[in-house]
Amino acid sequence: MAAFNPLGIMNNAFLLIGGNIGDRIGYLNKACELIDKNTGTIVVKSSVFETAAWGVTEQASFLNQVLHVKTDLLPPQLLKQILANEAELGRRRIEKMGPRIIDIDILFYNNAIVNTAELTIPHPEIPNRRFVLIPLNELVPDLVHPILNKTVRELLNECRDKLEVKVYGKD
Repeated sequence: MAAFNPLGIMNNAFLLIGGNIGDRIGYLNKACELIDKNTGTIVVKSSVFETAAWGVTEQASFLNQVLHVKTDLLPPQLLKQILANEAELGRRRIEKMGPRIIDIDILFYNNAIVNTAELTIPHPEIPNRRFVLIPLNELVPDLVHPILNKTVRELLNECRDKLEVKVYGKD
């Protein structure tokens, strides 16, 4: 892993990975391999959850998973590496909210608040999406959103999204 952090401090990042094209589990596993190889060390993974498509609904359902990653990359370098990982897996950005092989989003990075043209941390849609909050709640229910000052558990309890989110492979 390329070290961009001159002090070598390890940061806590929470990433959401997901996709709805092809071998969905295979792509999640390959994304984890690339993240572990190029981005940081995966500390823990949530269960894999299946959800109907959000936004553009006329497409296959998604599999999603949250990863807790320890990384020495700073937010701009983390984003750059994530985009490189997506490209290596064959991601092509064709349609906003459209079908995709893989999508990797930065949800949280320490308690950082980042707002640039390229990157917003925490991810602005966290409180609005159960497919993010449910796996995040599985890992860190007491994590406090640095802008909203609410725990992940509280955000999940208040979320108005009604899409069903179920553990993949369990009916």
